[in-house]
Amino acid sequence: MSSKPLEAAFARVLAATAHLPGVEEATSYGTPALKVRGKLFARLKDADTLVVHSAPDEKEMLMEVDPKVYFETDHYKGWHAVLVRLKQISAGKLRHRLEQAWRQKAPKRLVAEFDGKR
Repeated sequence: MSSKPLEAAFARVLAATAHLPGVEEATSYGTPALKVRGKLFARLKDADTLVVHSAPDEKEMLMEVDPKVYFETDHYKGWHAVLVRLKQISAGKLRHRLEQAWRQKAPKRLVAEFDGKR
């Protein structure tokens, strides 16, 4: 990472996943990313935008309910990912959204262990 805004954005995203086991820092398309057991679940598109894995029906619902936070570009149509405006999302919502993405990509056993410790 070379950009201070990118570093700050990723630090915020990383902090929102501190409670999740098995989260790995990585890169994807040259930007900071998060994986769980090798599976990508979020990456920065740029310093203002996070790409987060989501099921298609969930993606549509998020964009409809909160379009100031969630959106997509033509490039992401049909993909299992929603774009998040980092400046518009609260810390709590970011943490929740990243946990939902993590749950979809994490192995079932890891999710069960996580749920068992709560």
